[in-house]
Amino acid sequence: MTRRSLEEIKARANKFADAFESYDPEPGHEGAPLPPVMAVKLAAWRRDVAERDLAEAVRIAREQRLSWREVGDAIGTSGEAARQRYTNA
Repeated sequence: MTRRSLEEIKARANKFADAFESYDPEPGHEGAPLPPVMAVKLAAWRRDVAERDLAEAVRIAREQRLSWREVGDAIGTSGEAARQRYTNA
Protein backbone atom coordinates (compact mmCIF):
# COMPACT_ATOMS: atom_id res chain seq x y z
CA MET A 1 0.00 0.00 0.00
CA THR A 2 1.38 3.38 -0.98
CA ARG A 3 1.58 5.94 1.80
CA ARG A 4 0.06 9.27 0.89
CA SER A 5 0.51 12.60 2.59
CA LEU A 6 -2.56 14.34 3.93
CA GLU A 7 -2.30 16.88 1.09
CA GLU A 8 -2.20 14.06 -1.49
CA ILE A 9 -5.25 12.47 0.13
CA LYS A 10 -7.14 15.77 0.05
CA ALA A 11 -6.23 16.38 -3.60
CA ARG A 12 -7.30 12.86 -4.57
CA ALA A 13 -10.56 13.17 -2.63
CA ASN A 14 -11.30 16.49 -4.35
CA LYS A 15 -10.60 14.92 -7.75
CA PHE A 16 -13.02 12.09 -7.03
CA ALA A 17 -15.62 14.49 -5.65
CA ASP A 18 -15.45 16.48 -8.88
CA ALA A 19 -15.93 13.30 -10.91
CA PHE A 20 -19.00 12.30 -8.89
CA GLU A 21 -20.50 15.78 -9.01
CA SER A 22 -20.25 15.81 -12.80
CA TYR A 23 -21.56 12.23 -13.22
CA ASP A 24 -24.92 12.29 -14.93
CA PRO A 25 -26.63 8.94 -15.47
CA GLU A 26 -28.56 8.42 -18.67
CA PRO A 27 -32.34 8.83 -18.44
CA GLY A 28 -33.89 5.77 -16.84
CA HIS A 29 -30.61 4.68 -15.21
CA GLU A 30 -30.92 6.77 -12.04
CA GLY A 31 -31.54 3.70 -9.86
CA ALA A 32 -29.17 1.40 -11.74
CA PRO A 33 -26.01 0.09 -10.10
CA LEU A 34 -22.89 2.14 -10.73
CA PRO A 35 -20.70 1.03 -13.60
CA PRO A 36 -17.81 -1.03 -12.18
CA VAL A 37 -15.19 1.68 -12.74
CA MET A 38 -17.38 4.25 -10.95
CA ALA A 39 -17.94 1.80 -8.08
CA VAL A 40 -14.16 1.42 -7.71
CA LYS A 41 -13.69 5.20 -7.85
CA LEU A 42 -16.40 5.69 -5.23
CA ALA A 43 -14.78 3.12 -2.94
CA ALA A 44 -11.37 4.79 -3.39
CA TRP A 45 -12.88 8.20 -2.64
CA ARG A 46 -14.56 6.87 0.50
CA ARG A 47 -11.25 5.35 1.61
CA ASP A 48 -9.44 8.64 1.05
CA VAL A 49 -12.07 10.58 2.97
CA ALA A 50 -11.96 8.05 5.81
CA GLU A 51 -8.15 8.24 5.94
CA ARG A 52 -8.30 12.05 6.06
CA ASP A 53 -10.89 11.90 8.86
CA LEU A 54 -8.78 9.36 10.76
CA ALA A 55 -5.63 11.46 10.45
CA GLU A 56 -7.52 14.48 11.79
CA ALA A 57 -8.97 12.43 14.68
CA VAL A 58 -5.48 11.16 15.55
CA ARG A 59 -4.12 14.73 15.47
CA ILE A 60 -6.85 15.88 17.86
CA ALA A 61 -6.36 12.86 20.12
CA ARG A 62 -2.63 13.57 20.36
CA GLU A 63 -3.30 17.25 21.10
CA GLN A 64 -5.45 16.03 23.99
CA ARG A 65 -2.52 13.94 25.23
CA LEU A 66 -3.68 10.44 24.28
CA SER A 67 -0.70 8.13 24.14
CA TRP A 68 0.35 6.45 20.92
CA ARG A 69 -0.59 3.15 22.59
CA GLU A 70 -4.15 4.43 23.17
CA VAL A 71 -4.35 5.71 19.60
CA GLY A 72 -3.05 2.40 18.24
CA ASP A 73 -5.54 0.44 20.34
CA ALA A 74 -8.38 2.62 19.04
CA ILE A 75 -7.50 1.95 15.39
CA GLY A 76 -6.53 -1.69 15.82
CA THR A 77 -2.76 -1.46 15.56
CA SER A 78 0.23 -1.01 17.82
CA GLY A 79 1.13 2.35 19.26
CA GLU A 80 4.42 2.28 17.37
CA ALA A 81 2.67 1.60 14.05
CA ALA A 82 0.24 4.44 14.73
CA ARG A 83 3.10 6.78 15.61
CA GLN A 84 4.99 5.89 12.44
CA ARG A 85 1.90 6.33 10.25
CA TYR A 86 0.42 9.50 11.76
CA THR A 87 3.40 11.54 12.94
CA ASN A 88 3.47 14.52 10.57
CA ALA A 89 0.37 13.27 8.72
